Amino acid sequence: MTDNRVPPPFIGDERAMLNNWLEWHRGTLAVKCAGLSEEQLRERSTPPSTMSLLGLVRHMAHVEQVWFRNVLNGEGAPRLWGKDVNPDADFDEVDTASAEEAFAVWQAEIEHARELSAGVPLDAVGKSQRHGQDCSHRWILVHMIEEYARHNGHADLLRERVDGATGE
Repeated sequence: MTDNRVPPPFIGDERAMLNNWLEWHRGTLAVKCAGLSEEQLRERSTPPSTMSLLGLVRHMAHVEQVWFRNVLNGEGAPRLWGKDVNPDADFDEVDTASAEEAFAVWQAEIEHARELSAGVPLDAVGKSQRHGQDCSHRWILVHMIEEYARHNGHADLLRERVDGATGE
């Protein structure tokens, strides 16, 4: 697996730490998917789970969109992958999904999130609520780190199942 991640610094201000840890975890998911075919990316874990590496990429594109576009910036972007009809479509509907499209959408959402985040103070409150609650930019960044960290654990197991590769 190719690994171009830059480890987060041991010393830095809060914003640098949050941004660097988020970038580390975004990169970790990319590393876990590197070098695999579409079929390998679609390979499911164990029933009844529909989780796959491709599903995780699609899911994280959705999560980036929801938290940065919709909650932080109030854009109201439509849900990706048909999640309005099937809330688990990002995971359930990968059998014919394009890996190229999923990775392109995920990277575009990450880039948009970076741009939005760069101009917002950490204490700023998002323009939309999530589950009836206001969220600070700081909370969103911490949540995104947690979201990636949790799913990167899944990605570790999925990658090992696909081809035996392990690693941080």
